[in-house]
This record gives sequence, structure tokens and C-alpha cells, in this order.
Amino acid sequence: MSGTGSGPAGRLPRRVHAGYALGSLVTGAFGTVPGLLLLPYLTDTLGVAAGVAAVLVLLPKAWDVLVNPVAGRISDRTRSRWGARRPYLLGGGLALAGLFAAIFMAPFGAGPAAGAYVALAFLATATAFAFFQVPYVAMPAELTGDPAERTRLMSWRIAVLALAILVSGAVAPAVVAAGGDGVPGHRWMGLFVAALIAVGTLGVFLGTRSAPTGTVGETEPSLRAQLAVAGRNRPFRALLICFVVQSAGVATVLAGVSYFADQVLHAPRTGPTLLFACFVGPALLVMPIWTRVGARAGKRAGLVAASLLFAAGALALVAAPVLPAAGVYAVVALIGVGYAGQQVFALAMLPDCIAYDTARTGRRQAGVFTGLWTAGETFGLALGPGLYGLVLQLSGYVSSSTGVAAAQTEGARLGVLLGFTVLPALLVALPVILLRAYHLPALPVSPATERWSRTKAADQDKEGARSP
Repeated sequence: MSGTGSGPAGRLPRRVHAGYALGSLVTGAFGTVPGLLLLPYLTDTLGVAAGVAAVLVLLPKAWDVLVNPVAGRISDRTRSRWGARRPYLLGGGLALAGLFAAIFMAPFGAGPAAGAYVALAFLATATAFAFFQVPYVAMPAELTGDPAERTRLMSWRIAVLALAILVSGAVAPAVVAAGGDGVPGHRWMGLFVAALIAVGTLGVFLGTRSAPTGTVGETEPSLRAQLAVAGRNRPFRALLICFVVQSAGVATVLAGVSYFADQVLHAPRTGPTLLFACFVGPALLVMPIWTRVGARAGKRAGLVAASLLFAAGALALVAAPVLPAAGVYAVVALIGVGYAGQQVFALAMLPDCIAYDTARTGRRQAGVFTGLWTAGETFGLALGPGLYGLVLQLSGYVSSSTGVAAAQTEGARLGVLLGFTVLPALLVALPVILLRAYHLPALPVSPATERWSRTKAADQDKEGARSP
């Protein structure tokens, strides 16, 4: 299905960059707020034990390991006047907004029934998110065939993603506090984030209405065959495993923000907002720098450097109990710089893997690869809070149903600290070893590509002849 505007191999208009990037309001909000607030909501508002809360946070998103590849396969096979991907952006995004608000409605008060309700609502929300995210991530490989242009497209996307994380992650805790904490505050927060998701959904749907979508070609006849094709793509396998484990590391940081602000910084009201501002704010500034690093050193080298920077900052935070508050926030800003590079390079390397597979097999199966990718990312983002909750349980963290954290032992506070520092550092640094297997051979040129190149060259010659 072809759109209007630049062809899939040319540079994209700015309006397409901006329109596509608005979808990161959706992915940023849903990727941030549950990881940030859902675990403490369960332990400190609904009175759910930390270990049980960890399972309730993990299992619904683990479901996406199954549903995301299915969503990719369905979108690959969709034919509509809106293209293959955009119908799911609209339907999945609006459903996600309504279901997100439902997570925090707490119709059963506190206790086991409330925890079960949250788990079921979160499961439905994760399913809706799969049908938004998979088509959304699949689009860049069809918007342009130029790897450098995909990097620019990802830079726009990550810039908006950083803004979405800043707004949702910093403002959501403030909304909870302004709404009276406890259940009432979380209800207002759920409505706020739902509105942000709805704005991003409409923005990306309308902003990409004239985008060149390329062609979604014939796929493998079965899901099993599609997964086998993705499994044979060695660069994709290495990148995927690395990204999943690193996503778990990033998610442990998100899960620990409220606990770290309360138990280590002793700033339960202002700490989460300041931590998020320091984490995401620098990312907005360094995005162009990481893009230039990738252009000079390569995307793989850039990803390794960003990952090691993230890990070094996380390890430095072990000293947080004896550092001044300004020093803690400065180290968090350093972690944010590393996080920005991680996202830029990983998300720019994914379309390269998809384009390589398309050239190698002759079939466009972006939905399959992005289905696996988003399933892995979603699982990693769920695994992080699960691991953090397990650390809390093992360290003796005491839950509360009052909306205010209970008094904790020294052991529990140590668990809060190590889960926020050492654990994410290991999860982010160790997987870079896998990137030794990431090598993209020279892409074979198909006859269709050769014909397109000759046509484009002829058109440029004609334009040059008409120029004065």
C-alpha cells in the first residue's frame, strides 16, 4: 500500500517525522507510569504483599509475549484504505486510554479482591497496547528504505518519548499527591494519563495520514513459519535479547523511583518528580549528540557506550545515602544520558534488521519482527518491577493499605537501594556482550530496487535539465 509524499527510499517530510513521533506519547506514558506507580500502588495503597504484587505486575505483561506476535501477523495481513498499520493505531490507542483509567478505579477497595481486579484490568490494557505498539514500531521500515533516515526518524520519536516520560513520569506522582494520595489520588492520575494517551493516539493517526507506507507484501503462511524466519536472523536475535534484558534493567529503575525517593532521599512527595526531571531532561538535550556519535562510530558502538554509561551511573548511586541531594540528582542525569543513547541506537538498529531480512528473503514481514520486539520489550518492562518487588520481599519490606509507606527496617531500606542501583547496572551492562554477534552483511539489491533506482536517477536528470 503506497502513501503519498516521498517514496520509501527518500527523505521524509518533517510533518511525517512529527506525526509519527507523537505516537511516543502513548508508548512513553504506558511504558512509564505502570512501571513507576503500579507496584507502590499495590504495596502502599492496596496493602498487597510485595512478592504477590511483583507477580501481579509481571503476569499480565508476560501475556504480551504471546499476543504481540499475533498482533504483528494480523497487521501484516490487513488491507484497508488507511493502510496496514493505522487502523490499529486508532483502535488500539483509544481502547488503551479507557482501560488504563480503569486500572486505578479500585472498585473493591483494598485487599486481595482489589489486587485481582488490578491484574485483570492490567491484562486487558496490555492487550490493547499490543495492538497499538506492534503496528507503530513496524512503520519505520515501511516509511523509508534509508538507514540514515530511519535514524533521524527514531531521533524524533525518542525526543518525544523522552518528553512523554518526563510529563507522565514527573507529573503522574504529583497528580496522585494533589488528588489526596491513596485511591482518590490514583484515580485522578489514571484519568490524566488516559487523556495523554488519547492525545498521542489521535496525533499519530492524523499526523501519518499522508505518510508513505511502502508495501506490506506476502508473509509466511503460518505464525510458526514467521517466527522461524525471525529466528534465523542472527543480528536480530542478538539485538532482541540485549534489548529485552536492558529493558528489565531500565524498568527496575522506574519501579524503584518512589521507594528510593521515600526510603533513601526521604522526599516522598517531591523526590519522584525531581528524579524524573533529572533522568529525562538531559535526554532531550543529548539526542542530537548521540545521533552524531552513531554516524561516526556506528550504531552498535554507540549502543555499547550508552549502556556502559548508564551502568556506571547506576553503580555510582550506591553512595546515595552519603551524597548530598544535588549529587544524587546529578548522577541520575548521567544515567538519563545513557538511557537516551540506548533507546536511539536500539530502535534505529531494529529497522535495519528488518530491511536486511526483507532484502534477504524478498518478503516484507515488519509486523513479525516488531511483534517479537515489542513482546520482548513489554516482558522486560514487566520483569523489572517483578524483580524489584522480589528484592523488596526478600529484604522484608512491609506493605500498607493507608496510601502512605509503612516504617521499614534497615534491611528493607538496603533492598530499596540495591534494587535501584546494582541490579539495573548489571542488567544493562552484561547484555552488551551479546552484541558481538550483531553484524549486518551488505544488503542484496533486488530487481525492484534496481528499477526504482534507475527511475529515480532518470527523474533527477530530467529535473536537472529543466533547471536554469
